[in-house]
Amino acid sequence: MEQSDKAVILQLHSLKMKMEPGTYFWCACGRSNKQPFCDGSHRGTAFRPEKVVIEKPQHVAWCMCRHSKKGAFCDNKHRELPGYLKKEDR
Repeated sequence: MEQSDKAVILQLHSLKMKMEPGTYFWCACGRSNKQPFCDGSHRGTAFRPEKVVIEKPQHVAWCMCRHSKKGAFCDNKHRELPGYLKKEDR
């Protein structure tokens, strides 16, 4: 697998943000400088941004490890990845 085919793990926890209604494009590759949103840095890779439509103001836990089975939304999969430290171990 080439380096460009691997998502970049930015952090081993979610990024929680209050989001307003609108259409967003979540960065699936982890290379964007506008995290958690796409800036086109995926060009030349197999990755494509994920379109997310927010219907009403809400708090969102964005996935930053790029391993969530829920795509853009954190499912705590980061807790199973090497290097994750439980709160009591920090």
